[in-house]
Amino acid sequence: MYQDIDYAVEDPVAVITMNRPDKLNAFTNRMLAEIRHALAAAEQDDNVVGIVLTGAGRGFCAGMDMGSLDNLSSGSGEREDLSALEANPGDPEMGADFQVTFSYLLSIRKPLIAAVNGACAGLGFCFALLADMRFVERQAKFSTAFSQRGLIAEHGASWLLPRLIGSGRALDILWSARKFDGVEADRLGLAERLCDTGTSLAEARDFIVELAANASPTSLKVMKAQVYRHLNASLGDAMQETNEWMAESLVREDFKEGVRSFIEKRPPKFPRVRVEK
Repeated sequence: MYQDIDYAVEDPVAVITMNRPDKLNAFTNRMLAEIRHALAAAEQDDNVVGIVLTGAGRGFCAGMDMGSLDNLSSGSGEREDLSALEANPGDPEMGADFQVTFSYLLSIRKPLIAAVNGACAGLGFCFALLADMRFVERQAKFSTAFSQRGLIAEHGASWLLPRLIGSGRALDILWSARKFDGVEADRLGLAERLCDTGTSLAEARDFIVELAANASPTSLKVMKAQVYRHLNASLGDAMQETNEWMAESLVREDFKEGVRSFIEKRPPKFPRVRVEK
């Protein structure tokens, strides 16, 4: 049912590939809907421990398709019927902050890694920021692009970027819209892994496979919720919620299995996260 993306699951990894390589995988409204639908499918699939978002060809995502932007600015063009792709990924219990436009990406109940293999600009840059981790190839090219289009920092970039690299560096990148490569992204702290050309997807896959073999998927889900919820919380509130969630974790079967597997010197066998459809 997908036209602008490819979606594949190979236990324990789901890979969503933006697939408009001739346009450097620039977003269309259909692609955005398809990504949202695929994320919901991955979240509900017991075989999936983690998700990788990447691009086909030599680009990750160059932002919104300029043709779509032109139609938006002029008010022309027919609106495509995308009702068949309606989906609601993400955990509603994360709260209203995580239900605004694309902030739902931060509430996906499973790890989401952006494998940045090339051009990453505009809204594509925002999507990379909204992933939990970024595995970036050396030759990847980043640009915010907003200021040069008469736009502002959009879709969470003004909230996420300073938290990742600091306010001064964030303003440099946002104001200038200058291009920088994967090596500088790593130096700035924007990349969690710096990868050789052509290896970001494989390295992201390997990372999720390692998580699936050794870590509790439920623990991964709760830790992700802690990190993003507590960015908005006071220290006392964060500590209080952590204490409550820790008490819950101590009575889970995962804790018993984690202790038993350590004592018995064997790999743990944790259940996968189950999401009601």
